[in-house]
Amino acid sequence: MAVTRPALSAPSAWRVVWWFGFVSLAADMVYEGARSVYGPLLAALGASAIVVGLVTGAGEAVALVLRLAFGPLADRTGRYWSLTILGYGLTAVCVPLLALAPRLGTAGLGFAATMILLERLGKAIRSPSKSALLAHVAVAVGRGRGFGVHKALDQVGAFAGPLVVAGVVAVSSLWWGMAVLAVPGAIAMVLLLTLRRRVPDPSTYDVAPTDDPVGDAGPEHRGWWAEAVGAGLSGDFFRYAVAASLTTGALVTFGIIGYHLTVKGLLPVAAVPIVYAAAMAVEAVAALLVGSVYDRTGPRVLLVVPVLVALVPALALDSALVAVLAGVVAWGFAQGVQDSTIKAVVAELVEAPRRATAYGVFAGIQGLLAIVGGVGAGWLYERSLPALVAVVALTQVVALVLLADTFRRSGLRRRAG
Repeated sequence: MAVTRPALSAPSAWRVVWWFGFVSLAADMVYEGARSVYGPLLAALGASAIVVGLVTGAGEAVALVLRLAFGPLADRTGRYWSLTILGYGLTAVCVPLLALAPRLGTAGLGFAATMILLERLGKAIRSPSKSALLAHVAVAVGRGRGFGVHKALDQVGAFAGPLVVAGVVAVSSLWWGMAVLAVPGAIAMVLLLTLRRRVPDPSTYDVAPTDDPVGDAGPEHRGWWAEAVGAGLSGDFFRYAVAASLTTGALVTFGIIGYHLTVKGLLPVAAVPIVYAAAMAVEAVAALLVGSVYDRTGPRVLLVVPVLVALVPALALDSALVAVLAGVVAWGFAQGVQDSTIKAVVAELVEAPRRATAYGVFAGIQGLLAIVGGVGAGWLYERSLPALVAVVALTQVVALVLLADTFRRSGLRRRAG
């Protein structure tokens, strides 16, 4: 086996991690800015709580489940960069188009739902490829820290985007708030194309022995369907995926939280993105903190996630604003770990040639539970909040037991520690 190294003229591994982070920063301004007001936006177009839960839950499912197809596609074709660019392009286009929804009359709600789902499709297309590219670079700096720093930069955009939307909504309207997001979308695409030109093959940063650079199509002996469902991936990987997905599916979407804040009269619409921005700041801190702890102590730090997820509906859907804000903090912390350090464990469990496939399968399992969780949360919200709290708590007990058992069986505690 050959050990590859980046060319002397190539940027350092840390610089590439930061560059990936800046791309995500700009893109997150777009879709997190929009996501911060999906609840009020859909409500303004006539949606009920169930519809909000369905659209936002289905959006997360699209973003996750369809990675089952796009992960293997990336590994088979080696087109990691092309899929990453296509995915970001969908986000940059679809979110600003939401500004047209109120002009379409009764078709506005359907159009808005379609744009939300297409934007989430962009996430599905790019995420396995982007994560595989980043995993190559991050190993040179520590995967926990690499994914954590990337997520923190990502969250700077997730913090700034909602604030931009809040400012525009305060002086104009929700719809102009969507339109202005075309600017960071264009910036994200310029940054991404520049990075692609500077770093065509991030696998050269992987310090592990490898004969599988980016562009290797991976194993050819398996059929497409077998690849899509993760044939050949370990039992440890699947146990971990199910456990982590239980936390994803049970985490109440911010669409429901934003809907709750507005329909209960706890906050004006213009203030909801500010609350979301605060949650994004918590996500950034969580990603950095937990990523650093993960590199020092191993994956046991992830056992905090089910506890936080269980707290969210009990607090964030309360009738007191202080409790709701505390729930938003718990939501942000859980979300931050789910979007960063949890992905680092996948890279520990799966070899480089199949990581995009593994990320796709992992996200697919998450997505199946996300749509069930989104619809279920919307349905229970309108019928019985105590039942919603109890159901979420029960699923998180199961998730906690599965995570602890998986770490014990796989030996990750020793490898990562």
